[in-house]
Amino acid sequence: MDGNGRWARERHLPRIEGHRMGAESARVIIRTAGELGIKYLTLYAFSVENWNRPKEEVDALMKYLVHYLKTETPELNKNNVRLQIIGQVYRLPDNVQEQLKKSIATLSKNNGLTLIMALSYGGRTEIVDAVRSVAQKVKAGELDPPDITEQIFAQHLYTRNVPDPDVLIRTSGEMRVSNFLLWQISYTELVVTPTLWPDFRKPQFCAALEEYNRRHRRFGAL
Repeated sequence: MDGNGRWARERHLPRIEGHRMGAESARVIIRTAGELGIKYLTLYAFSVENWNRPKEEVDALMKYLVHYLKTETPELNKNNVRLQIIGQVYRLPDNVQEQLKKSIATLSKNNGLTLIMALSYGGRTEIVDAVRSVAQKVKAGELDPPDITEQIFAQHLYTRNVPDPDVLIRTSGEMRVSNFLLWQISYTELVVTPTLWPDFRKPQFCAALEEYNRRHRRFGAL
């Protein structure tokens, strides 16, 4: 979900206004995904690299995240959305962690769209954490190195119970994956749009899905 800062700068507004409008886009896309019968939607909300941003901006983002979760959880519940978080959640402020627990618990019995929020997330960090977990099992004698397969390794990732993405939509025209789901997107279709995230709404989302539907996925075969 890239382009919040540029969107605000182009309009001579504070960066937090870009994030506020970006949250509105997230609301629209989540609702649309549910209406279309999509089962999993992952939003890259805050990366491990984002901790390097100015403290004032990070604090504002965390405050807004709590506000968003409080105000949107009833709507998500109404729409049968389940919430899952991936990333180093322990690095988030205590009030954010507490609100995440409340929202996850409230939505836990839903069986429609699974909304996955990547918070304090990094693809490389996820892989390193998985390696540590596998290494601990090997050290404890619970796993033999020759028995380590791609499937076993994947079960140690944050996304262990989630299928790999079919399509990755990158907004704002950026031609890179930015440390996002590096293991999981090995055969994911990429759709890049010049639209900045705050302007990315239902028509742009549907256009990206139509582009994906025109692709022929071979997974290395003919």
